[in-house]
Amino acid sequence: MATTVNPGIQTLFDAEKDAKRVVEEARKYRAQRLKDARTEADKEIEEYKAMKEEEFKAFEASRQGTTQNSQSAIDKETDEKLEEITKSYEKNKDAVVKKLIDRVTVVKAEIHRNLKKVERSHDSFESWDDPWTREPLVAPAEEVYELHDNHELLSTPKARLDTKVTYRDGSTIDWLREEAAERSRRHRLRSFRGLRGLLLPLLESSRIWLVVVGTGVGVGITGAWLDVLVHWFSDLREGRCAYGFFYNQVACCSGIDPGEVCTDWLSWSQWFGVHTIFVSSLLQAIIYISLAIAFSSSAAFLVLTYAPYAFHTGIPEIKAILGGYVFDEFLGPWTLLIKSLGLVLSVASGLSVGKEGPLVHVSCCMAFLLSKMFKKHIRNEALKRRILAAAAAAGISVAFGSPLGGVLFGLEELDVFANDSDVLWKGFVTSAVAAMTLQYVDPFGTSKLVLFAVSSGSDTWRAFELVPWLCLAVMGGVLGALLIRLNVAAAVFRHNSYLRGNPILEVVGATAFTAGVSYLIVFLRVQSSELVANLFQDCDISKGDYHGLCNPNALVENIFLLILTAAIKIGLTAWSFGMMVPAGIFLPTIAIGACLGRAMGLIVQGIHRTYPDLWIFSTCPPDPLVPCINPGFYAVIGASAMLGGVTRMTISLVVILFELTGALSHVLPIMISVMVSKWVADAFGKEGIYSRWIALHKYPWLPYAEYRDKGETAANVMIPLESLVTVDAYGCSLRELARLVTDYNYHGFPVTASDRELIGYVTKAKLKAAIDPLFSDESMSETVVFMKNAVNSSTIDLSGLVDEAVIQLRKEIPQELVVRMFQKMNMRYIFFTRFGKLDGIVTKTDIVTVMSSHVPYVGALASDQQHSENAPKVVFEAR
Repeated sequence: MATTVNPGIQTLFDAEKDAKRVVEEARKYRAQRLKDARTEADKEIEEYKAMKEEEFKAFEASRQGTTQNSQSAIDKETDEKLEEITKSYEKNKDAVVKKLIDRVTVVKAEIHRNLKKVERSHDSFESWDDPWTREPLVAPAEEVYELHDNHELLSTPKARLDTKVTYRDGSTIDWLREEAAERSRRHRLRSFRGLRGLLLPLLESSRIWLVVVGTGVGVGITGAWLDVLVHWFSDLREGRCAYGFFYNQVACCSGIDPGEVCTDWLSWSQWFGVHTIFVSSLLQAIIYISLAIAFSSSAAFLVLTYAPYAFHTGIPEIKAILGGYVFDEFLGPWTLLIKSLGLVLSVASGLSVGKEGPLVHVSCCMAFLLSKMFKKHIRNEALKRRILAAAAAAGISVAFGSPLGGVLFGLEELDVFANDSDVLWKGFVTSAVAAMTLQYVDPFGTSKLVLFAVSSGSDTWRAFELVPWLCLAVMGGVLGALLIRLNVAAAVFRHNSYLRGNPILEVVGATAFTAGVSYLIVFLRVQSSELVANLFQDCDISKGDYHGLCNPNALVENIFLLILTAAIKIGLTAWSFGMMVPAGIFLPTIAIGACLGRAMGLIVQGIHRTYPDLWIFSTCPPDPLVPCINPGFYAVIGASAMLGGVTRMTISLVVILFELTGALSHVLPIMISVMVSKWVADAFGKEGIYSRWIALHKYPWLPYAEYRDKGETAANVMIPLESLVTVDAYGCSLRELARLVTDYNYHGFPVTASDRELIGYVTKAKLKAAIDPLFSDESMSETVVFMKNAVNSSTIDLSGLVDEAVIQLRKEIPQELVVRMFQKMNMRYIFFTRFGKLDGIVTKTDIVTVMSSHVPYVGALASDQQHSENAPKVVFEAR
């Protein structure tokens, strides 16, 4: 059976081949132009020398025929004439050489401009991915060094190159280089005197704060509108407002007491005038399922067509980016637009997904785009990541109305803020501004930031309730670990099956099944946010009954229905989280835990009503009108336990939940449930849901997890000198360097002397940028290259490319200390020496390998070792 090639992919391959061909032709043309220019200049010099020699011969002939002057006068005149001719020759020779250099410079600039146009086009092909596999069509280079115009390179073999580093998508940044560059920039700003020295630092700081505050305002407004649109599209599946099509059910029925029938809201069967029960129910189900499929398939189409990186939650990628991974396309304008629109459609379709996690991605996209407005001043990659870290806190702040929780989320889950109080402060400001903006916009007119307020006649909890709460914590840990394993299994199955190449078909099928099942179960038919809000309420003081949840005569039925809802929702969430739609997992997990918690509360409440005189209920109030058991609080405990088991968050989760519910008096039970659920879940694997997805994608991420060695030293993980490819600092030919660059797929090379003395480190990208222009003249291929202290002008001095400020340690130090240095200092490599003699090297990938035996979810980091220069690919895709 013949294999059919996707026309779009074939077009990309053809365009890539054309771009490579144009680049190669341009380089050949450049080399030929340079060669022709030099040949022409040499010819002009030879002609000029021949002309002067003829003049000199004529002068000698006339001098020999002269008999009137004395011999001394003739000699004097001859010497003067010779001196004049020599000066004229030297003067004209300099002019010719200068003319040559100027001419070659013009040619070089012209070729450089043409190459830039072609390379920009070529780079665009390299950054595009196969929309079906999401694997790069061309593996991008780790770094790109632009060679600045340098006349010395053309006039003399000695050159110290001025290079500027940029990063392509898929590479990792050099943290030490970026931090040093940022410190140098700040030092230059502080070095100015007078008013300029006072204003420049303030101006630079103001640009950063404009981005930070602007991100908070933008995320707050975006989050408010997303809430409004999700509720409107979701309610549209069931009906419409009689007096306004663009009113959702809450706005349409405003002013009506709970429990009263809203006559202004019409179901679709009522709108079309269908009154027969069977036909009415059938029509309602068809419209419900059809609109759900339309919404979700539209979201999948938008993602697949315009922004493939807008699917899923985005938090695993954000964690990798904050760790140094370069993924600018993931934060682009199309990703922001499609993520926002797709999020509305996917959540409104009724899929078991949420919008809370993806808001972190949305907020980081906003911060990235705002920082590009000041790209002349905010160019440092480390500074950009500080801004993105602050933006991530704003996303959680808006998602849950939890400004403090957003800051702690960045500290705990994203591994930021820990070593930088300035980032913590910016995250706090961004989170607060986003929350204030959300409350000011107030999309639903509640004037409250608390989304799921827990209401009860009493905030008292009793000691015997710790037992059912601990049971909920254990269930949350077990079911959280189960949900992670089911989700990973679904992702692996999707990756290895027919569904990988048909993501829209998968979304349509999953939505049809979800909508069909949800329509039959009342607790699944509504949005997860509405379900959670009602499960957190206390029946004794509510003014209405939410679908019979507070009916004491239907206690057993409600318990069974809540457990069934939780079980079905676990399966739907495990499959939906990973499809080709924007999707979060926070709210579905909270809904699962809330169902189980409410069921547990109803069980305890039923036991108390049946056996009120049991000794365990002795602390309950004697008045039967005063409730002893509050099932709403059980729902909160269950939600916290389930979310803790899935995400493995602790402190930030507790803060998010009490800010989300306002249940400040129940912080201690929430803390206990989160603690126990994490212990239980860790027994099945220490990785949370986001860490598992990082491991699936093999993103370059090294967490701040604690590592304890077993007495090993750095020598146990070190790559010994015998296994390294090094560059001789004091003499190797240009051809040998070219062979190293071509034959070895390494990130860089240690630079050593003949006696193993470590000189420094040079990256392959720098070497390639330096030696490629020199090969336009083949006669230079055997020229000797020095990496330190060139001995004469006939050699090439590339010492400016060598990083001599490298970290050097003894190989006898504990392995644990080496791991911590990589974690805290974000280094790429550490050299191990003894009295300056190189023994070996440890790269970040070696540390990742060591950590993976203790923390299995650590992703591979191929680009930061000597073993590979290419950026890490997305080797797994859940499509």
